[in-house]
Order: sequence, then C-alpha cells, then structure tokens
Amino acid sequence: MGCVTRRGKLRSHLIIHPLTPILICLAVAILALGAEVIHWMRVRKVKYLAFGPSGKGNWLTILASPVRVIALAVLAWSLTTLLLLPPKAHRSKMISEVEPKDRHHLMLVLDVSPSMKLQDAGEVDGLSRTKRASALIQSLLKRTTDNKLHITLVAVYNGAKPVVQESRDLEVILNFLDDMPLHQVFPTGKTRIFDGLELAGEIAKPWPADSTTLLLVSDGDTVPSTGMPKMPQSIGGVLVLGVGDPSKGSFIDGRQSRQDTGALRQIASRLGGEYHDGNIKHVPTEMLARVGTLELDDQGLKLTAREYALMGCASSSFLLAILPLVFILMPSTLKD
Repeated sequence: MGCVTRRGKLRSHLIIHPLTPILICLAVAILALGAEVIHWMRVRKVKYLAFGPSGKGNWLTILASPVRVIALAVLAWSLTTLLLLPPKAHRSKMISEVEPKDRHHLMLVLDVSPSMKLQDAGEVDGLSRTKRASALIQSLLKRTTDNKLHITLVAVYNGAKPVVQESRDLEVILNFLDDMPLHQVFPTGKTRIFDGLELAGEIAKPWPADSTTLLLVSDGDTVPSTGMPKMPQSIGGVLVLGVGDPSKGSFIDGRQSRQDTGALRQIASRLGGEYHDGNIKHVPTEMLARVGTLELDDQGLKLTAREYALMGCASSSFLLAILPLVFILMPSTLKD
C-alpha cells in the first residue's frame, strides 16, 4: 500500500502528457548516442591495441553501439509508460457481494439421463456426452468477463431438480459435470426436457428482465413435440447445445440413442434462441455474442500499452545485460 500511495502522489505532481514516454525515450536515445560517439572517439586512439594490426573491429563491436542506444531508449519508454499507467490490481471476483438487482445469471439446464453416459462424443469417439458437455460449458465460461455472473444448475431426467442456485464458483458447477451420477436421484423413465425448462423458468421468474442466459445441454434423446413451457421476461437469450453423435447411434435400454438435432433445433427455435451441435466444435464466439446476455472477453488476445511496455522492458534489459557477457565469453570477436 505504501508503494502504491507514493506512486499515486508522484503521478499527481507530474504534468502527464500522452507524449511524455516518447519524449523521454528520444531524450535517452540522444544522450546514449552522444555517449557512444564519445566512446568511439576514445577507442580510435587505441584501436590497434583493441583490434589488432588492422585497427578495425568485428561486426559485433560495430553492432553493439546501436543495440545499446536502441535498448536504452526502449527501456526508458517502457519504464515511463509503466510508471504513468494507472495501477492494475488483480482481485478475486468472489470478494464483494452483488446486489440481486445487479446480478447477471446463467441458467444451465443439464440433461443427466443415462444416455448422457454413452461414449460417442468429441472429435474421437470415446468421450462421454457428459464429459463433452463439461468441456463445452468450461470453454464458454472462460470467454466471459462478467464478475456479476451467477450460475444456476438444473438437472433433468425423469423430472427436474435444482442442483446449484446462484453460485459464482465455477469449480462447484464443473464438479457436478465430472461424471457425477445425478440420474440416480431420479426414478427410471423417459427424459422430460420440458420439466427442466419449466423449473428453470420458475426459478428465473423473479430475476430482472433480460438478465439471464438459458443454456440447455442435451442429446435430445427423447423430446416431446408439445408442451413447451413459456419463459419469463428475465430470460434474455437462449442457447441449446447438442452432444452425442448425430449420425451414428449407440445402443442403450433396448434402442439406439443418438443426438436428435432436429428436436434440439426445434426447441431453440421455439424459445427464440440458437442451436449449436457441440459434439465436435466449441461454441463460436460470434454465436455467444448473438445470444446477447453474456459479457465476452473480446480484449483477451489484444495487446495494450502495458503489455508492450512489459515486453520492451524485458527484451531491452536482456540485451543490455547480455552484451558484456558476450564480449567476455567471445574475446575473438574483437579482432578480425
């Protein structure tokens, strides 16, 4: 805290201009260039002692001067930029409590029927549908930057049950996706996807309008053609993810089970949302953006002035430190 306070006081007394780092960089470059010129004028007097009968240095001795000037200039720009940029603190997203009216929600309706244990998902067969669902959800959440996001998990098989309500801990959700036999808490029977959607709607009803993304993950094994529940106004976006091989069925309970893309696509259409076959490919970022209720990390791969300054500081410091070592370890480079 003391360092941050002193730095804040220093910045408050400085007249900060956007060109300040560049001006300091140019000033250091001019000073370094002047120093190198003086250095070479002195070297010329002893060039035969330094470089042998020819009096000419090798390529490394000639290159060292501009490298030092450039490295010092880059280092000056980097350090000045880091000094003038506002401090960036990394704090846990779980520290502060979010008021209910300000919360954003992800309503996850997960099919936990026995058919989700079939191993016909992923790029190479052998991954269970549940494991593939876990990978899809984890990939999706890694691209969100919303520290107000609360996740609710509803398990659906022969009925529906709430598993987690308004959690901010992703690991809790992923724990339930790690092949946990949630189907054992349900009576044996047909998968009733609409029961899960109905329960999700009841839970989400008191939440603020357009504050919730409904994410349904299923193989669509048994979906009725009628009885679609009506979603409340809090549901601002719907995304239906299909898992399981859509073309080749796997045997279970005396029948062939495969991803019913037609039924899942119809559910997404009737809910006014999007459908994605996630059996092989992850959800495209463009599709997540169209859902409209998840804040995406669109800056994740973009470099800012801070990153450039850190890279410049590291590379220039390395060059300045390695040059003397190179001359010590390679004395033959000083001569022809």
